[in-house]
Amino acid sequence: MIEVRKSQERGYADHGWLTSFHSFSFADYYDPKFMSFGPLRVINEDRVAAGMGFGTHGHRDMEIVSYVLDGALAHKDSMGNGSSIRPGDVQRMSAGTGVQHSEFNYASDQTTHFLQIWIQPNQLGIQPSYEEKHFSETEKRGQLRVVVSPDSRDGSLKIHADAILYAGLFDGAEVATLAIAPNRRSYVHVARGRVVVNGQQLNAGDALKLIDVTAIDVRDGEHAEVLVFDLA
Repeated sequence: MIEVRKSQERGYADHGWLTSFHSFSFADYYDPKFMSFGPLRVINEDRVAAGMGFGTHGHRDMEIVSYVLDGALAHKDSMGNGSSIRPGDVQRMSAGTGVQHSEFNYASDQTTHFLQIWIQPNQLGIQPSYEEKHFSETEKRGQLRVVVSPDSRDGSLKIHADAILYAGLFDGAEVATLAIAPNRRSYVHVARGRVVVNGQQLNAGDALKLIDVTAIDVRDGEHAEVLVFDLA
């Protein structure tokens, strides 16, 4: 099964300081057909206005991944972590038994554009933890680089869920193929640009849901940045 989800079909919210596209039901956007996909629960494409952000708020029993596309996102949490993540950085926060955090765009003249991803954990009530890492453009150029995994493979961030996240950059003749094991499902999200995935032309914001597919084929990119989820 291969199903295309076009960008304009997503939920949308405009709060003035924040605009957000929701790939799955979130806040005031509800669609029973798009509640989750395997353990993948949320992909929000957020744009945070200069000098604005999310005040301190809580999470529990969720794996939260932030992937910055433009600008910077300052993070502070109740575990004592404080940093600013920028394009190429991937951040993972395991909320576990409960964590408080804030996210803010301190720039005076630039919007922060990032993907907020929630993945349901395979174990509840774990100790909260935090991790971040930079993945260079070279590491992702013309290939699918694992950035999040349950076993920290190849230097990726460790997630407490049965999910693997890959990121890649594609232009022109660059091609990548990712083998998918039996009884897995895959989700492809195009963060920017245009690309062909398993024969489907996708534009920025488009997604592809795949079940019973043995491989993901990515090619014919035009300034494309692609995320691929390998899911239980």
